[in-house]
Order: sequence, then structure tokens, then C-alpha cells
Amino acid sequence: MFKLFLIFILFAVKSLLTAGFQNPIKSTDGSDPFMVYHEGYYYLTTTTWNNIQITRATTVGGLKTATPKVVWTDSTSSRCCNVWAPEIHWQPNEGTWYIYYSAGTSGTFDNQRIHALRGSSNIIWDSSWSYASRITIPNRDVWSIDATVLIVGSTRYLVYSSWDGSNQCLWIAQMTSATTVGNAVKIATPTYSWEKVGANVNEGPAALYYGGRTFIVYSASNCAGTGYTLGRLELTGSNPLSASSWTKYSSPIFTSANGNYEPGHNGFFTSPSGNEIHMVYHASSTSPGTCDGKRYTMVQQVGWHTDGTPNLGSPRALSDNVPEPK
Repeated sequence: MFKLFLIFILFAVKSLLTAGFQNPIKSTDGSDPFMVYHEGYYYLTTTTWNNIQITRATTVGGLKTATPKVVWTDSTSSRCCNVWAPEIHWQPNEGTWYIYYSAGTSGTFDNQRIHALRGSSNIIWDSSWSYASRITIPNRDVWSIDATVLIVGSTRYLVYSSWDGSNQCLWIAQMTSATTVGNAVKIATPTYSWEKVGANVNEGPAALYYGGRTFIVYSASNCAGTGYTLGRLELTGSNPLSASSWTKYSSPIFTSANGNYEPGHNGFFTSPSGNEIHMVYHASSTSPGTCDGKRYTMVQQVGWHTDGTPNLGSPRALSDNVPEPK
């Protein structure tokens, strides 16, 4: 009897360790998600339009029922509104966490700029957040959104999206501190037909590292419509600030499937062991999609092709039991 009891306990423990979850992990206001795993917790941020919220849990599935914490609201007219795409990044030179986000003025999307908050603690949840700065691009102080941090060697770069004529492009600038950058260089312009559905758009860059290689996965086409999808750049040269160092792949790598439409604006995070990479992204239940809070947040593991390039697969059905990261 005791042996049977031990077997039952071992089976129960194994079941808990391999337990899964079902997407979505956030059903509304799940747009533009970003996740980080730090000291036993997953932290999730999304676009909630008028503030910045963080949700945390010890499992991905736990994020579904965890209560978000509002960490920032702002009444300053130049950055009060259209609060988009917050991302949490550790800045080692400053020894604290920063949140980078896009915001602008009331009544228009035309004044969006990149802003930064500084955390007070090395524990994300314990931080109080203060306004640090607007990220001013010295040679292009214009409409800018969707900032992320790219790390190459010991150098950090800000990668973001900004218009160049009728094209919304990806740009890169070297970070000289957590809130200051050098001149920006354009590294990607929408040129393929799948990047021009509804509008010519490259946005939502996300850094991905594997096997000594550096990738940027980005969103292409208009978020409203039928074309939103993910594309990919790879750093194939030695200088990230040179457009010729970046190679764009000619086909999208993540498209609508299994009842999830217009998947995009993703981020990547490592599992508790550090041995797995997982992707967080948003999708819609109907097509054409819309650029609003109807989009929901999904998570699934990243795979790899034999040539060392990322295999994102397809959006998993909402009925799937998705394994927890290990």
C-alpha cells in the first residue's frame, strides 16, 4: 500500500510539473504583449491604452487569473494618451529595470513618441516607477513607436518603428545610456507584398538570439485588415548600425491559423531553466482584424530549423493544452 501511495505522489508531482495552460492568457486588452521571467515570476505587459499595467504569476497559466497592477498613469499633455506597447528591460549600467513605451497627445495618433520609466528596485513587482525621459533620436526627432532593446556583445541598441514617407520602417540607434541614443539608421523597409496589406508597415521589432546568431522578428502590414503577420531579419554583418549588415527573409514566418487571425507584435522570453525560448504575441478571433482591445494574448514555445533559423510554427488552437515552460 505504501509503495502505491509513493507512486501516486510521484505521478501527482510529475503532473504538476508538466501541467499546461490554454490560450489566451489575456482575453481583452491583450495587444502588443511583452513578457520577462525573473526570479521565479513571469511578468506580462500589454497595451491598455491609457495606463501601464504589469501582471505577474509563477506560471504562465497563472497569469490568466492574476490581478494586474497599474504602475503608471500620466496626465502630462504631451504623453497622456495612446499608451502603447510597454516593454520591461534590465539596464545593467544603471542597475535597474526600465519600461519603454509609446505615448502621445489626446485626440490624435500623430504625436507618438518613445518614453521611458525607471524602476526603483531590482525586483520588478516591488518597484515604484518614475518618469525617466523621452527618448529623443538626435537625427530624427519624429513620430516613433514600438521600442525594444537589442543586445550585440556588450552594446545595447534601441530598435523601433518610424515613418519614412509612405513607409513605416524599422530603425536602430546605439544606446549611450538607458535613456539616450545616437543617430538612427534605417534597417528595414516594407518591400514585399505581404508587408504592404492595408499599409506599408514594419513595426513591433523583437530581438531573438540562438546559436550565436541574432534575429529581429517584426510585424508587417496594417494591424487592421487581413495581412498582419510576422517577418524576420538577421544580423549577417558585423555592424548593427549598417543597413547592409541586416538580411531580410523574403517570406513571412508566422501567419493566421487555427482560428487565430492576424497574429503579430510578439516578444520572446526564456523559460525558468534558461533552456527554452517562448513567444508571446497577440491575435484576433475574427478577420479582418482590428487595432484595438479585442486582440488577445497567446504564448507558445519557439522551435528551430536544422539550419539554425527560428521555427515559430503556427498559432496554436485555443483548445490546445500548451505545456508550461521548463
